Amino acid sequence: MTKPIESMMVYVDGSEGSILAARFAVVLASRFGAELHALSVLNTRALSDLVQSHIFLESEREEYRRELADDGSRYLNHAVEMGRRKGVTVVGQSASGSVAAAIKEKVAELRIDLLVMGPPPRIRSRRDALYDEAEMAMRTVDCSVLIARDEERIEELYEELF
Repeated sequence: MTKPIESMMVYVDGSEGSILAARFAVVLASRFGAELHALSVLNTRALSDLVQSHIFLESEREEYRRELADDGSRYLNHAVEMGRRKGVTVVGQSASGSVAAAIKEKVAELRIDLLVMGPPPRIRSRRDALYDEAEMAMRTVDCSVLIARDEERIEELYEELF
């Protein structure tokens, strides 16, 4: 019998929602015996937009890029550590570019069966809804998507592991 989920990926961006999603992904990977990848994306598209709109000078771009890359590494290390504490191997993956495109690309490359994400941020306007890259990835990715929401239940399930 084929396993329903063999390979999973969780998108981590440092938000509370993505940390919750990472915990739930660890629980699911443990229960299904699935391979688990954590993905952090350096949003170079947003960096370019900040320079073009004169929020950052070109000279500040590289410094901010390094800071974002360091943040992404911390998020991945945190996800890997959450898995390690519960006996689940989490493979860290990094990408750069637009968040939606990077998620779609990694899902295809790694043959992911399930993408786990935190809840989308509260929509303040239609424009926000149209330009939220993580939400765009949820709608367009070529695999099943699970949105982690019930914090108390997820924490309880995570703590019950080993």
